[in-house]
Order: sequence, then C-alpha cells, then structure tokens
Amino acid sequence: MKPDVSPSPEPLRVDKWLWCARFFRTRSLAAGAVTGGKVHVNGQRVKPSRGVRPGDVLEVTVGFEVVTIQVTAIPARRGPAAAARLCYEETPESVARRERHREQRRLAAMAAPQTPGRPDKRTRRELLRFHRRQGEE
Repeated sequence: MKPDVSPSPEPLRVDKWLWCARFFRTRSLAAGAVTGGKVHVNGQRVKPSRGVRPGDVLEVTVGFEVVTIQVTAIPARRGPAAAARLCYEETPESVARRERHREQRRLAAMAAPQTPGRPDKRTRRELLRFHRRQGEE
C-alpha cells in the first residue's frame, strides 16, 4: 500500500507527523509528548511546531520503549496503519534495543512471584510486617 504523501516537500509539524504516523492516538497526546521532552529531532529537544522533513531522525519515547526512526515521507493525511508504517524506517540499532528490552521484561516477569489475586487479611499483614522489617535494616 502506497502512503498518501503530500506532493510538495514542505515540512509538517512534528506533533502532526507523529499523529499521522500513528505513534500517538491523538494530536494533543503527541504535542504533550513533544513538550514533555519525549521526542528529539536530530538529537535536539524540540517544540511541537518544529517542522519535520524526509531524512530527519526522530527519537520517540513511547511508554518504556525508545524508538529511533528516520522519516521517509510526509503523509498528506492520517491514513491506515499500513500506510503510516511506510512514512518512516526504524534503525536496526533501535530494533535490537527494543528486542533486548522486551526479553529483559519477559525474564523479569517470569522471576517475579505470581499471586492468584488480592491478598487476604492474613497475607496482607505478613506483607506489612515484612516491609517494615526491610525498612529497619
């Protein structure tokens, strides 16, 4: 599927580009992430009104993951996810880093104790006693 790309190489606001490329559900969430320092363009912290052009490198923090991408196209409008993926290319280092973090989270979840549900009154009191003892030492 070919992306609906604007014919002119005119830059697009970074918050609007992130929304069109489907990194964020709403444009206001994208603008908040840019303002909050979660998005860097070519290694620099930017404002939401900063223009993005093909060839720019964006570092986007979404949740616990940091994704490094290179802009390949400027979408004319927000379209389907398949078309949005064609507007950027993720760097191989970013893919490897995400896979490494995903594996670490999986192993950490396996090592963490799994409780069947909410602790009952007795278990809750035991946990409180345990935490108090940990704080004393």
